[in-house]
Amino acid sequence: MRLVVIGVNHNTAPVALRERLALVGEDVNVALEQLAFFTDSSVIVSTCNRTEIYAILPQSSENTASSLPTAPSLTSQVAESTPQTSTNLSTATISAHVIKIKAWLAEFKQLSLAEIEPHLYVHRDTHALTHWLRVAAGLDSMILGEPQILGQIKLSVHLAQEKKTLSNQLGWIVDQVFAAAKRVRNETQVGAQAVSLSFAAAKLVTQIFDDLHSRTLLVVAAGEMNRLVATHIAGLGVGRVIICNRNPERAEALAAELQSPQRRVEVKTLQDLPQVLAEADIVSSCSGSMDVLIDRTMTMQALKRRRYQPMLMIDLAVPRDIDSTIGRIDDVYLYSVDDLQHVIAGNIEQRRQAAVDAELLVSQLVVEIGRRFQVRQVGKDIQQYRARTHDQVDKLLHESIAKLQQDNVNPEDIITELSRRLTQTLTHAPSKLMRKAAREGDSELLDFVVSGLHDAHRKR
Repeated sequence: MRLVVIGVNHNTAPVALRERLALVGEDVNVALEQLAFFTDSSVIVSTCNRTEIYAILPQSSENTASSLPTAPSLTSQVAESTPQTSTNLSTATISAHVIKIKAWLAEFKQLSLAEIEPHLYVHRDTHALTHWLRVAAGLDSMILGEPQILGQIKLSVHLAQEKKTLSNQLGWIVDQVFAAAKRVRNETQVGAQAVSLSFAAAKLVTQIFDDLHSRTLLVVAAGEMNRLVATHIAGLGVGRVIICNRNPERAEALAAELQSPQRRVEVKTLQDLPQVLAEADIVSSCSGSMDVLIDRTMTMQALKRRRYQPMLMIDLAVPRDIDSTIGRIDDVYLYSVDDLQHVIAGNIEQRRQAAVDAELLVSQLVVEIGRRFQVRQVGKDIQQYRARTHDQVDKLLHESIAKLQQDNVNPEDIITELSRRLTQTLTHAPSKLMRKAAREGDSELLDFVVSGLHDAHRKR
């Protein structure tokens, strides 16, 4: 397969080193261009928790150090580690290519190889495929089962396509990884339960309301936590959002993020809260105020104006923004930050249990992909073998035709010679394979080749 992955993640490197190794923005484009000098194909995945290079190693083991667009120190280091003559991708050759990529990464990020190497991991072929699939399925994430990583990988693949560093082989592997990751998420519960406050809040909304396009979300305070909650809930298709905040600039910035053709977004002051509360089906509050912002009286008045239609209130603030006694009012579903934390803790345990099934499915899928790759690869090998055989036969045929055009020749002798040489050409490879199997005592291979040839002759 010649697939390798070289990288660091949250398990192998501290955040300070991950920041220095990050490949983002224009760095990615330049890096892909440089990797093309000594890999057949590459994709770079770089997030806050990982920087990884997925690459197809070159078929040839020729020294490419002279073509590297890097400093002389790297060129000499690579030259020393690269075998000069080899026809197969041996373990030594693979190791040399890996060293080359490691050294390039260190040089590209202006770090010493000695500094980063203890934190780098390397996976090859089936192990690399397993790793990539685990990453895409969220099994290698800091938050087990999180879905964002798959989108980040898809973006990385798109960048590689734009830079034309995605070969047919790596593109085929990417397609298998995406399809397999989708199966893991659909056939297991590894990503089914919310494990962050914002996801948990959004999950609550879907459990209580169906027709979200007709619902109104009231966001009380526009801090970072509420911004995440509002983004997730708005993403469910809520038709209207009201933002109440002390600072109008921050409220307007959040409004700009949430604005869409299908959604109306309004900005109000905190003084408008008693009036707009009645219009809200969903309330998310996280102000940092020392005083209660939504009390029982305000809520009862709002419910009356709403004709007692249900309300979901999510209080993420400590101290609390919403009077805790409101939770005892009919038609009001009140959840505090502690309530959500309890939900998340249970969900994390469920994800851990589901991860066992997911890991088993990953192992099965990797075997399936490996078999499909072998079938795909042997098809190419058969095409190449047939093409070489055709060239050899064509050469013999042209030689015989040329002899037939000469004077004083016996056509029967030429045809007999052609038949003999064709027989030698067509039986040379299987004969050589049988002798090799016999010498090495590989009776299983010998029986397979012999029975296969006999079957082929019987069918003719």
